[in-house]
Amino acid sequence: MVPVVKTMRVVPVAGYDSMLLNLAGAHEPFFTRNVVVMTDSNGNEGVGEVPGGEVITQRLESCIPLVEGRPIAEYKQIVQDCTRMLQGQVAGVAGAGAGGAETAHAQIFKKVTNVVTGVETPLLDLLGQHLNVPVAALLGEGQVRTEVRFLAYLFYVGDRTLTDMPYIHDDDNSDEWGRIRREPAMDTDAVVRQAKAAAARFGFKDFKLKGGVFAPEKEIETVKALKKEFPDARITIDPNAAWSLDESVRLCRGLEGTLTYVEDPCGAEGRFSARETMAEFHRQTGLPTATNMCDTDWREMKAAIRLDSVTIPLADPHFWTMQGCVRVAQLCHDIDLTWGVHSNNHFDISLAMVAQAAAAAPGNLNACDTHYMWQDGQHLGKTAPQFHDGCLTVDPNVPGLGIQLDHDKLEAAHQLYVENNCGTRDDARGMQYYIPNWQYDPHRPAMVR
Repeated sequence: MVPVVKTMRVVPVAGYDSMLLNLAGAHEPFFTRNVVVMTDSNGNEGVGEVPGGEVITQRLESCIPLVEGRPIAEYKQIVQDCTRMLQGQVAGVAGAGAGGAETAHAQIFKKVTNVVTGVETPLLDLLGQHLNVPVAALLGEGQVRTEVRFLAYLFYVGDRTLTDMPYIHDDDNSDEWGRIRREPAMDTDAVVRQAKAAAARFGFKDFKLKGGVFAPEKEIETVKALKKEFPDARITIDPNAAWSLDESVRLCRGLEGTLTYVEDPCGAEGRFSARETMAEFHRQTGLPTATNMCDTDWREMKAAIRLDSVTIPLADPHFWTMQGCVRVAQLCHDIDLTWGVHSNNHFDISLAMVAQAAAAAPGNLNACDTHYMWQDGQHLGKTAPQFHDGCLTVDPNVPGLGIQLDHDKLEAAHQLYVENNCGTRDDARGMQYYIPNWQYDPHRPAMVR
């Protein structure tokens, strides 16, 4: 007998973060997520994790009547029904947010896929448990690998002591990574130290620097120092399109042996779209390009492929859905592109989602982005994820998503969210301690004012 969904619960949660710097400012002391928990008539529990914020919480809750009471075998139809309803909701607020510069994070609220994924993933988890197969076996053409490689996501880190915000500190003195991940990292030497410590704990072989913080010459200096320290590593930088086309070409031309690829070096400029400037950057430098900004749905994908803008589409399952991001991987395999994954701050449920999707992704894979090194130790499952040589194992004998939820930890994360009045992320607040009246500018690095 096929089980039915008995309950669907949406739990807004928070975790601790460091003062990570990026084009949009400084990460707040708490990051937020929405965890979806479904139970079925066989007593199994399915889970999913998607971005935080009250808008997504409310949209997920509006899906509950379309989910409860239905057989898990109807998961595709359930996802379709929720998608249609959500698209109607978004159409009703299409003009919201006009008139001011929006960060990439703010723009995700206009996409329904991050909500749809919150319904899709726990359904796939339940179905996998019912059929005794991992979620990866239900995606694309099935599971194609058991080892999934991740990269070290490096950041410049602000000085929390210059603020009165409740940033966590001294929470982990077990090794060098635990000791330094909450402390300032405002220059090249500090970022290289970060990379060495993360490699020692997790075994990472690939490195990504979040740029868009300082003058680009300083950030390129850091990239070169990382390559000197890790000569065999694949290294990239992501300035979130803060640089102009001319600037990005000048900075990156001749760095083929240093930068393996460049993520969103430039964006829309004058009468040219971001996909057009990215294509021009690719032609002028010969460097492969990656993006999670200008190739985020199928219509944008079509334009990017026609222009030869993007070598590595970063198809985050949270923004493409689990099935959608594996479809991107299949397309990449068929037309000689490389599939990759974008990341934001997340718990272990999202980490498992990425690993399952990557385990079903055919062809060449870029090491998957993850922020989890900054959240390590805050897992919501009963056991912590274990990286080996920079990889996670997706065991074909473990059914579903592979997460056994610890309800005490989930409740503690929810209480952290409630007690600190968490909601929509605002990276500008922390930056205003550094630079009074600081405001986001998509064309100027955060510390350049």
